[in-house]
Amino acid sequence: MNATSSRAHTVVTISFERITKTPSGDLVTDAEINLVDLAGSEKSTQAGTSGDRLKEGNAINQSLTSLGNVISALADQATGKAKPGSHIPYRDSNLTRMLQQALGGNSSTIMVCAIRPGHPYYEETLNTLKYADRAKKIKNKPVVNESPQDKLIKELQEENRRLKESMAKGGVAVAAGGVAVAAGASVGNDDLAKQKAELEAKLRALEEREKSWAEKLAAAEQDRAKDA
Repeated sequence: MNATSSRAHTVVTISFERITKTPSGDLVTDAEINLVDLAGSEKSTQAGTSGDRLKEGNAINQSLTSLGNVISALADQATGKAKPGSHIPYRDSNLTRMLQQALGGNSSTIMVCAIRPGHPYYEETLNTLKYADRAKKIKNKPVVNESPQDKLIKELQEENRRLKESMAKGGVAVAAGGVAVAAGASVGNDDLAKQKAELEAKLRALEEREKSWAEKLAAAEQDRAKDA
């Protein structure tokens, strides 16, 4: 509300990447953090703006309205009030398009609302609190995205570890969905031989898959070296 005010939303995106060394190659996990400072809505009569400053204020209010519409649509979707196939208007403004993943995607989002005390700002304060109340109804459930290859390798490695521990304790456990035999239980020779054969087959499959993955990684590195 003065000549030096930036009258702009600020969005800073920080990208993180974590590389974990595994026997089957590098496991890369990445994420993005959006730090957003929204310009406050303003009334031209209170701000006393005109000309370019008035146009900037109107543009800010319009983008905040678009953001409010997206928040309302996501809140209705989370509470079951939205109609099947309802549209989330992310493309109504550049701001909502940039924040699409942060608002309703695979993310965890925190919103901090600032209000101004005083009777002259009662309406703006009330609108801000309504804004925040709608945002609280959005329920996101962030999960780690994994490629099918990485997920399968992790499952096989975990099963390998579990089976080895079980055999070390004197018992045999088979994969999920099979028959689990606790340590010390009475097991027939035929059943024991069958379960050991299954274990050996799974270990061979795991070793083969890890070998195949390592070969693919080595081939990719060779190709990259040639291109360089």
